[in-house]
Amino acid sequence: MSEIIIAGNPILKAVAEPVTVFDKKLKFLINDMKKTLYEANGVGLAAPQIAISKRIFVADDGESGFEAYINPEWKPDGDETIIDSEGCLSVPNLFGDVERYASVIVKYQDMHGKRKVKKASGLLARCIQHETDHLNGILFIEKAISLHKGPKTDEE
Repeated sequence: MSEIIIAGNPILKAVAEPVTVFDKKLKFLINDMKKTLYEANGVGLAAPQIAISKRIFVADDGESGFEAYINPEWKPDGDETIIDSEGCLSVPNLFGDVERYASVIVKYQDMHGKRKVKKASGLLARCIQHETDHLNGILFIEKAISLHKGPKTDEE
């Protein structure tokens, strides 16, 4: 399991590099990201959040199951947007209202390099947009309409 880096680390502001090699190291990385995501009770986790500047994120919205998205590119599926609250594992205890597309179409590769296309809406669509922002060096706090502190947790 990897340590999740926190806002202020320059890796989080860099544009991540495309993945070109689909090998055992990549499978190991994705497995580590999966463990890290579940341990942190997250919905999504981008490789830059564990200090690896690669265009990879993993997600599990609780409905679609776990998926690794490599070299993802998304576009809106319609014009509808929704403003909803978001948090981020790299910005602990801060939440904000962010406007995102309600539905997206994402093109990506799986861990074997196979090209895939998926339509997503709801939480998964929001997650895809949020995590792709990470790959482009953007944090949700830069897009938030408003920010507020979250409840204290047992770890604090």
